[in-house]
Amino acid sequence: MASTDYDFVIVGGGSAGSVLANRLSADSTNRVLVLEAGRSDYRVDPLIHMPAALTFPIGNRFYDWRYESEPEPCLQGRRIFHARGKVLGGSSSINGMIFQRGNPLDYEHWAAASGMETWDYAHCLPYFKRMENCLAAALDDPFRGHAGPLVLERGPATNPLFGAFFEAVQQAGYPLTDDVNGYRQEGFAPFDRNVHRGRRLNAARAYLHPVSGRQNLDVKTHAFVTRVEFEGRRAVGVEYARGNLLPRRVRAGEVILCGGAINSPQVLQVSGVGDADELARLGIEVVHNLAGVGQNLQDHLEVYVQHACKQPVSMAPYLKWRYRPWIGSEWLLFRRGPGSTNHFEAGGFVRTNDDVDRPNLMFHFLPIAVRYDGSAPAGGHGYQVHIGPMLSDVRGTVRIRNADPRVHPALRFNYLSTQQDRREWVEAIRIARRILEQPAMRPFDGGELAPGAQVETDEQILAWVAKEAETALHPSCTCKMGTDEMAVVEPTTLKIHGLEGIRIVDASVMPCVPNGNIYAPIMMVAEKVSDLILGNTPLPPEPVEFYRHQRT
Repeated sequence: MASTDYDFVIVGGGSAGSVLANRLSADSTNRVLVLEAGRSDYRVDPLIHMPAALTFPIGNRFYDWRYESEPEPCLQGRRIFHARGKVLGGSSSINGMIFQRGNPLDYEHWAAASGMETWDYAHCLPYFKRMENCLAAALDDPFRGHAGPLVLERGPATNPLFGAFFEAVQQAGYPLTDDVNGYRQEGFAPFDRNVHRGRRLNAARAYLHPVSGRQNLDVKTHAFVTRVEFEGRRAVGVEYARGNLLPRRVRAGEVILCGGAINSPQVLQVSGVGDADELARLGIEVVHNLAGVGQNLQDHLEVYVQHACKQPVSMAPYLKWRYRPWIGSEWLLFRRGPGSTNHFEAGGFVRTNDDVDRPNLMFHFLPIAVRYDGSAPAGGHGYQVHIGPMLSDVRGTVRIRNADPRVHPALRFNYLSTQQDRREWVEAIRIARRILEQPAMRPFDGGELAPGAQVETDEQILAWVAKEAETALHPSCTCKMGTDEMAVVEPTTLKIHGLEGIRIVDASVMPCVPNGNIYAPIMMVAEKVSDLILGNTPLPPEPVEFYRHQRT
């Protein structure tokens, strides 16, 4: 096997991996290698870069790992499909391009655990700001950044259905807010998006490609990491394969796992790091007994509450094949038109009751009735809200099936399995219905398509959710940081407990999934940890005041 030496080997060229490649290679004395199992996010690839084409890479083996859960007992035994990006930029190359930080109290809850003090909102905010250029925010906005590589455009939300929706939420008793990533998350507003000048701006385009000419940075695609190499309890490199060629080994001063909440625990387990009894049962030599690897799996589940639209104002016509050449041509030539938006231009966050200290429901409003993957359109004009609980107490696992790294691990999410989760789902559907039944929507409302009038009782709602719900694609927390017995990484360094020469920097290190889409929090973690790795003085905390609901 061929062998090469690097200071840092980054396993995964996705969201976090792109940030680290940029920041670590800024020091010309560091030799950095990025190993990405998927293809490049070629600049000419419209399936990645046309925002409205977001449904096409999902389920496509050239872009997507195409994971499936084990049969979920509380979802009628269904296997839930999980798309994860298999391409440079990772899931930021195939996601819905919605940019949400989560609620500031999410990070206050992180920091409340022992050893987690530097993960409160004041310490995270400077890194959220460092990564972004928020075009919609005022220059003196203390919550937003303007000099980062990630350009954010706010959804225009000019379709009349958006205006009616904003009126309806107020009629239902919920507020508007200026910016869900600013002072007050709770409420409804246009959303920030990773769309710039009519193109998706994924992590690779923002962070990796601008520095690809650095002599100390190598990026290899179609490079599938099969295991981490250890000498005793020190990681000294990785083994990877490209196509049918013989495996290669690369030595590293430090290995940084950035494969995400499914791949990172899988790589650790096949490399001998995890629950010793489970690994021994599979015939894997145990390097380090660490029970928390693959535990604490969290996600967001969602459904679509859909209505027919009486007026011809939705985006439904643009789903028809006869319009696609025109949409594609307008986007290719001018970067405008229906192809230049992700259509997830607005939504909001609400609390279901006064028992919660921050919003526990997220809404995305879409001026069309269709599933996330583009399937099962309503047929005519329609609109919908995507809705689901954000603070579920459901926990699952990621477990390898055998020692073969190419076999997808067993994913068990346990959706809908707790009393809290079931209660919040009933509350979610009732709140969504109350909003969509307000007077502001009546000029457009052609009747509820889903769940439909036959679904009314709590039991009927839960049965419908069990039949129809799908993932919002936010798997996380499977190698959580902390100091308790189930923690996998140390909070101040993100080094793996009990090992040397190896860290994890991706969605798996979150102790609890944030309240919203997880792309922005992943990027923040990577920005913050890059300073820790380089030994830079951390950015000073910014203890700004943010909105806190006053319980009555």
